[in-house]
Amino acid sequence: MSTPPDRRTRKRLATRLGISNIATRLFLDRGFDNVTVDEIAPAADGGRMTVFNHFPRKEDMFFDRDEELRQLLRATLLQRDPGVAPIEALRLLAHRLVEEQSPYVRFSTASQGFVKTIEASETLKARARAIRDEIAQVVADALAESTGKKAVDADARLAASLLLATWTVALIHGHQTFRQKRNAGEARAAFLAVIDKGTAGLTVALAGTAYIRAATVP
Repeated sequence: MSTPPDRRTRKRLATRLGISNIATRLFLDRGFDNVTVDEIAPAADGGRMTVFNHFPRKEDMFFDRDEELRQLLRATLLQRDPGVAPIEALRLLAHRLVEEQSPYVRFSTASQGFVKTIEASETLKARARAIRDEIAQVVADALAESTGKKAVDADARLAASLLLATWTVALIHGHQTFRQKRNAGEARAAFLAVIDKGTAGLTVALAGTAYIRAATVP
């Protein structure tokens, strides 16, 4: 059981969330590149240094759930049921996130504003690509660790790269489907169809590796 955060930590997290929420609202309304940190700080009842103490880069205020996602993917692999193969665990995670209507895989009018803001900013697109590469490394390390392999295992790196490519295409396809049909159910189905197809391809590509085999349960 995790230890509840103390009062100081709760206050810090609340301040961080407040800054992120206000910054994101400004980014969505006016465009990421048209908003400065000097405008965000007073709107968040803080100073410029307070903002940078919580977010080293302006784009981090927009992608504020990045670290949370990394921890979720790592926990999914390291804490999975031994009878579930690593690649399958991540496929099941995608289905669970959709069922829970997680913000990571939410397809809605609000999420369209988020996507369009990214599409309109070269800075955000570059950061999104960097985050994808960083998460791929996290997944590769967790895959290797979860199966007792070395962190530099080539199969783990290949699996992580293919997984992140699958999730990226699936998310793009889901948002495009919603944009065309304005139907969240169809968008979720489109997202999961790509996830399932990509996982099937991964299973073939990684045949014979520990990443598609469940552990032997006595």
